[in-house]
Amino acid sequence: MRLNPGLYNKQFLLLCSSSFLFFGSFNLIIPELPSFLDHLGGGEHKGLIISLFTVAAAISRPFSGKWTDKIGRIKVMIIGVSVSFVVGLMYPWVLSVWGFFMLRFLHGFSTGFKPPGTAAYTADVVPANRRGEAMGILGVSASLGMATFPALGGLMAPVLGWDVMFYTSSFLALLSILVLAGMRETLKNPEPFSLRLFKVSWRDVIEPRVMTPSLVLLFAAMPFGIILTIMPDFSEHVGFANKGAIFTVFMISSIMVRVFAGRLSDRLGRRVVLAGGLATMIFALILISFANSVEFLILGAFFFGLANGFNSPTIMAWAIDLADDEHRGRAMSTFFLFLEFGIGLGAFSSGTIFRNDPEMFQPIFLMGAGMVTVGLLILLYLRK
Repeated sequence: MRLNPGLYNKQFLLLCSSSFLFFGSFNLIIPELPSFLDHLGGGEHKGLIISLFTVAAAISRPFSGKWTDKIGRIKVMIIGVSVSFVVGLMYPWVLSVWGFFMLRFLHGFSTGFKPPGTAAYTADVVPANRRGEAMGILGVSASLGMATFPALGGLMAPVLGWDVMFYTSSFLALLSILVLAGMRETLKNPEPFSLRLFKVSWRDVIEPRVMTPSLVLLFAAMPFGIILTIMPDFSEHVGFANKGAIFTVFMISSIMVRVFAGRLSDRLGRRVVLAGGLATMIFALILISFANSVEFLILGAFFFGLANGFNSPTIMAWAIDLADDEHRGRAMSTFFLFLEFGIGLGAFSSGTIFRNDPEMFQPIFLMGAGMVTVGLLILLYLRK
């Protein structure tokens, strides 16, 4: 791949490195959290593992968006990653179900702050006509973290124990902070932090310019909440011993197409590429719902990853295209708010329906396919 100084500059590459470590930090522990919750005696509440995380992220969005536009991209990203660092150190000391859920809620603030700052920073440092490609590259960095570390966590916990796994998660967050500390701020004339920044209004929550991609994202993200919540149990059900390995499968297939998909959306348009990605995701979820063997599940996960690889850089670039420069942080905050709601709704609904009943696997995945179908219809018929 030929490097272009306008896109592959030092600041963007450092940002990609930080994202790799950040996403690795909190995804390392995800495959083992259902078992950890079983150990604490709260197995029937698995839907809250992801949904509480996303609720906290959603609560923080109005603040992170406003602060990104006011105090700077770097500071907001460091706030988010610092939460992952601190909470990772606290997990080993949890002795109760409600203590665990309190930490999951606090942990959610990390993704409430880091991604909006990352997206705004990316838009600041890359050419406008290559945003799709840039989002693809940034997505590869995040996906590498999400692909590499869940499997590592699945291997680490049985051998070294949950405590070592949690401390490793915290260490990865610390490395991400160190990378961010070495980057330069891109916001012109950032304001000093003050208490008035905690005052938010409705206009700090919703940016009308990005409502259409945000609505599509809401329904496209619901199946990801389903995957995060019940896939570890489903993998075990079909005979996949390492519960984190299936996450690696669809992250690898996602990585394969992200840069290509981003470039394609720069040339053909966001809606065309996104429509193909959503259709592929529907197909993948139907495949997964009928999986009765490891091989069948891997095939479904592969197509789910391809779909995600086409959707993620395309829809994020679309939202950035629609945002104005002055309120880019708010626009990305709105975008990620809908993402969190989608993941949270998918996680909560699937966890509530599942309740450790294997008979519910197929209906839940088919429900996910129906959710994505709604998103596809919005994309096709809502033209604003």
